[in-house]
Amino acid sequence: QVQLVESGGGLVQPGGSLRLSCAASGSINSIRTMGWYRQASGNQRELVAEITSGGTRNYADFVEGRFAISRDNAKNTVTLQMNSLKVEDTAVYYCNVRGWWSGVYRSFWGRGTQVTVSS
Repeated sequence: QVQLVESGGGLVQPGGSLRLSCAASGSINSIRTMGWYRQASGNQRELVAEITSGGTRNYADFVEGRFAISRDNAKNTVTLQMNSLKVEDTAVYYCNVRGWWSGVYRSFWGRGTQVTVSS
């Protein structure tokens, strides 16, 4: 099992920045990919950004160069720096990790942190 704790959400004005962090604990040696998803009210959960253990990054098209994902394998954390935030970025942001545990590919989720972009 893996436990994920997110932090850093909040209220910000359009054009502002927020930094989300996620700390993983538990059976962390099997984690391969760490990432962030979001779910806006009435919408499906969607990928924002992810990063592999080798450092390969993948961003959703809507990021448009505004966000940057990073991970610290020594601290078992993944961070999402969000700049130039837009009203449409308002959502609950979820940390996600994926990997192989006892031969089974699994995915774990955090509880989510609210990001609200509003003037």
